[in-house]
Amino acid sequence: MRTSITIALATLALFIGCAAQEEVYLGVAPPADPPSFTGDDAATLSPEAGLMSYCPSSTCPPGFTTCPNSRFPCDINLRTDLSNCGACGAACPTRDLGADFACVEGSCVMTCTTDGIPKLDCDGIIDNGCEVTLGTNDNCTGCGEKCEDPEKPCTRRRDGKPGCGCGGSDVYCPLSGACVDLRDNDQNCGACGNQCDPRNGGESTPPNAYYGCINGECGRLKCFPTWADCDGDPSNGCETDLFDPNNCAGCGTVCDSTEGCQADEFYQPRCVMCPEGETYCPTSCGIVVKPGRSVCTGECRNLATDPQSCGACGFSCGLKPDGVRPVDYASPVCSFGSCDFACDQGRADCNGNQSDGCEVDTNSDPRNCGGCRIECNAVAGQACVGGRCVVEPCETDGGITR
Repeated sequence: MRTSITIALATLALFIGCAAQEEVYLGVAPPADPPSFTGDDAATLSPEAGLMSYCPSSTCPPGFTTCPNSRFPCDINLRTDLSNCGACGAACPTRDLGADFACVEGSCVMTCTTDGIPKLDCDGIIDNGCEVTLGTNDNCTGCGEKCEDPEKPCTRRRDGKPGCGCGGSDVYCPLSGACVDLRDNDQNCGACGNQCDPRNGGESTPPNAYYGCINGECGRLKCFPTWADCDGDPSNGCETDLFDPNNCAGCGTVCDSTEGCQADEFYQPRCVMCPEGETYCPTSCGIVVKPGRSVCTGECRNLATDPQSCGACGFSCGLKPDGVRPVDYASPVCSFGSCDFACDQGRADCNGNQSDGCEVDTNSDPRNCGGCRIECNAVAGQACVGGRCVVEPCETDGGITR
């Protein structure tokens, strides 16, 4: 026999807020629209507003079910579960097929990856993923888009995108396998394969300079990266260090911040000014930009809250060396410069033991439904779905009354 729970407007606040009352079970809405009491004062309602009786339910709400591998009743969402997409055991592909997979409304949906070398799904078959690599002669910019002219093969252009031949003034050089500008390319100066001698046949070179390609001609003095000829005197070469805070990235560019001139993600100099409360932290050092010269890249970090630099630059609260999260079902957080962890959504640490992480599934566990020690009605077999004990309109001694 099910226990009837009558909810009147005057007790709505008790129903919502008093979890300590054993007879109250928060739950999903029944299939039919429940009475709406929103916007009216309980004391002024007409008696004709109506009452609805609800009872604990072991029936799964639409979209949820109990599968053979379920731990709790109704703990599988067939609309979103990758391992049970649309039906128990109907798993979406998880192999590395150049694609990301998701279960959307009970159907496996595939999205081709765009990081690194782009992939495409040209045959429409989900089981083999994104089977075509973009940027080949047969599929240069899309499925079946071929490059027919052997003089203009599919190549990655300077903007990083593939195309048949090179755009603008660039020329495709087979030995380099890339589009280059013959006007300033030291390996293809004026023509493909024409390499410039950096010593120009044994000539002496001024400091931080070499002989390279300018306007399609070899033998012209050029500065090494991150150096510049700011005084216009060729005898002293490229005398200005572009990592100098007074000439950061360009002659006469002054950095007025305490962080000074640092390398960006492309190892080029830039003035760094961290926001208040943040500290500049080097991330990668030893990047060689010229013989005998290396630089560091870095970022501004909040040492009080950043889990990648918690309390000190480079002190990470994150993954262990083997790639495993330090606490199960939790993410590392940094609080006031100390590492801690925060449970994933729908998980909780109910026993206070960090060694087993956030061990409780508060979305599905009827003994911890929505939070630690919030129990559903075990006698009635009441299920927990989405962190709420499931209820339904009572079949007897209830329903809509007036």
